[in-house]
Amino acid sequence: MNAENGSADTRAQVDALARELGFDLCRFATAETPEHATEFRSWLDRGDAGEMNYLARNARRRCDPCQILPDAKTVIVLALNYFQGKESVAAPKDAAGTAAPTGRIARYAWGDDYHGLIEKKLAVIDQFLRQRGGRQKCYVDTGPMLERDHAATAGIGWHGKSTMLLNREFGTWFFLAEILTTLEFAPDAAQKNYCGRCTRCIDACPTGAITAPHQVDARRCISYLTIELKGPIPLELRPMIGDRIYGCDDCLDACPWNRFAKVSRETAFAMGLEIASMKLRDYLSLDDDKFRQLFRNSPIKRTKRRGLLRNVCVALGNVGTIEDLPALERAAVDAEPLIAEHAQWAIERVKERAVAANC
Repeated sequence: MNAENGSADTRAQVDALARELGFDLCRFATAETPEHATEFRSWLDRGDAGEMNYLARNARRRCDPCQILPDAKTVIVLALNYFQGKESVAAPKDAAGTAAPTGRIARYAWGDDYHGLIEKKLAVIDQFLRQRGGRQKCYVDTGPMLERDHAATAGIGWHGKSTMLLNREFGTWFFLAEILTTLEFAPDAAQKNYCGRCTRCIDACPTGAITAPHQVDARRCISYLTIELKGPIPLELRPMIGDRIYGCDDCLDACPWNRFAKVSRETAFAMGLEIASMKLRDYLSLDDDKFRQLFRNSPIKRTKRRGLLRNVCVALGNVGTIEDLPALERAAVDAEPLIAEHAQWAIERVKERAVAANC
């Protein structure tokens, strides 16, 4: 077989192998300039990416797959459902028997880090394609690709107004992965956009980060603020974060297509009991070693201790009670200035609520 061409039989074998490995969808697209490359550059120029400077550094490569892999012909796009259903672990209780604040974590980060799990699966497909003369680059949102554009072109789903990809079978709850290959496969057809006039995702955003259909100002997005932003969270946005400590699912939860969501076959994405049973203030007792131990297999390790505890302080400032003050007061003298400043802000907020409640 010509090393530059993938037969229909090989294509069917790739699809079968992907299913065997646990992927829920496998689609093919031509390796060409992404549909929204121009809009992506405009988004960067407006500053809507905030401090995510790596996006600008790799902008040229993101807009041209052949800059990543010379002679690339096809993007194989794979999707893996991570939906775990409703929370199944009872919330921890305070001494008085009342439910204690726990802090909300975006669903994709409930369980094990998806990067390593999916990369192992991609390596198997990569080896299969090598044996058929292909050269590949494999990514799990780690490479310079506009993955949602390629996924939409391949028919995995369509672009929702939140900019997230939607699928009629899995709603919004799936990871994407890409294999860029020099083998040429027949492309799949794109899906129709089924959003219609619905604006529920826009209406649900707590901070107004979805400024218009298909437009997101990352600087206001809670996922950006709690994960990507390395410094202080802007004062005016802290109250809007509520009890979220890692990411935000509000625009996803609001999507009507999620009524069709199925529980994933992959149990590694379920939340561990230790994390599920933690009160918000319990996180403030974590030192660097305990943080690394608790989150060693979790996407949450990305924020490092300073980032997560910063987020926890903001959440306690929004939903904490006087029972949380001792933990916050200890955090207010933490050696990490970022944690200390946010803890002091939280203390003031908790005390203000306590005074107002007693008036």
